Amino acid sequence: MGREDQIISERIKEINELKKEKINPYPAKFDKKESVNECLKSKMNAKVKTAGRLMSKRDLGKIAFAKLRDSSADIQLVFQEKNTPDKVFSFFNKYVDAGDFVGVEGEVFKTKTNEISILVKNLTILSKAILPLPEKFHGLQDDEERLRKRYLDILMNPETKELFVKKAKFWQTIRNFLIEKGFLEVETPALETSAGGAAATPFKTHHNALNMDVYLRISMGELWQKRLMVAGYDKTFEIGRQFRNEGMDMEHLQDYSQMEFYWAYADYNDGMKLVEEMYKKIAKEVLGTMKFKTHGFEVDLGKEWKKYDYKTLIKEKTGIDIHKDDDKKIKKKLDELKMEYDPKVDKWRLVDILWKYCRKTLSGPGFLINQPVELAPLAKRNAEDDRVVQQFQVIIAGTEMGNGYSELNDPLDQEERFVEQMKKKERGDTESMSHDKDFVEALKHGMPPTCGFGLSERFFAYLVDKPARECVIFPLMKP
Repeated sequence: MGREDQIISERIKEINELKKEKINPYPAKFDKKESVNECLKSKMNAKVKTAGRLMSKRDLGKIAFAKLRDSSADIQLVFQEKNTPDKVFSFFNKYVDAGDFVGVEGEVFKTKTNEISILVKNLTILSKAILPLPEKFHGLQDDEERLRKRYLDILMNPETKELFVKKAKFWQTIRNFLIEKGFLEVETPALETSAGGAAATPFKTHHNALNMDVYLRISMGELWQKRLMVAGYDKTFEIGRQFRNEGMDMEHLQDYSQMEFYWAYADYNDGMKLVEEMYKKIAKEVLGTMKFKTHGFEVDLGKEWKKYDYKTLIKEKTGIDIHKDDDKKIKKKLDELKMEYDPKVDKWRLVDILWKYCRKTLSGPGFLINQPVELAPLAKRNAEDDRVVQQFQVIIAGTEMGNGYSELNDPLDQEERFVEQMKKKERGDTESMSHDKDFVEALKHGMPPTCGFGLSERFFAYLVDKPARECVIFPLMKP
């Protein structure tokens, strides 16, 4: 019998003995009065009643020590002959193991080494752990196991626990910021009859009750929130999950959290000002600073945000003129740069890959502007040059950290672009958009000038300098 099997056998035996003694190893409730953190802040000799998981146990004969952990902090428990009732001391020694949840009552005091502790007077078993905790230095070394058993990763690694506290703060800061700016939080459908609002491959499923195929949304309700602009709301936003049936890498996931806002009577210049303010606020709240190192870049969101012109930057870094050079010349350049591409896609998808090569060199912070109309089917054309659109992408640490534009509100132009997207889809471009006739009809009722913007949890992953998957509390794993 292996060491773990022996521990399991002993603990099951303890559970059976507790039941014989008419002690429930899994009671329904415990009247916890103080958190561990409140116990640590209590006056000396104060009586406290708290609960949590035992992380360790040391029995030295006439005295025993244990570490108790709840979501707020850790505290030392002390069991001492003459000061802890004999019945409680012997129960602790006989039936309680590291990993068990317990409730304790006792007095706060300082040990000889000045450690704030609880001298235990009473102890209640709340949940008997059958499996042992991972060893501190040997457990959960394997990344796959760590992500699969995330509950143990959080339990054993304070940094992982803190990561998800920061992530909650990240989304709460965005929500509070937008609400303070007068935006209304809305919820739009996660199941759609056509996947719109972005260039991405959707997940498809079947709706049994209506007997039709539907798609999981690929955007945070872009076409729905624009309908709300038609309906008369001035400012809306949504935070939720969206789904893209595409590749996985350091930056990309198949299901992830996204925020999108829509702001009537504003354009992309207004959007850039608001987004810069919001990103600075997020960094301050989550990190306590606007300076951070991430993915090999040193970033300072407090410095001046640059404007990068799409065509100019590609010309400077690759020698390609995106409006004059043909797809053969672009493919040749991509081959030289060792950039992978699908030879079947059209010229503008190739241009986009060229841009992604250039983007890797930019530390930011800044905004990419003047993207080609062919790559932005929902953005308003630029009045000075109708080959490009009023779009802005946040560029930080060599990647895109958010995307927005002056929304296209000309229904006839929108209809033409949807038709062109459908032609691309028929030629095999899975990322092209469907023709949403209902949305075009809504636009024909009139939509005010509007700025829209979206950001995903990729920005959080870059703030904390981790791969995107590491920042998902329970990432999808193969069984």
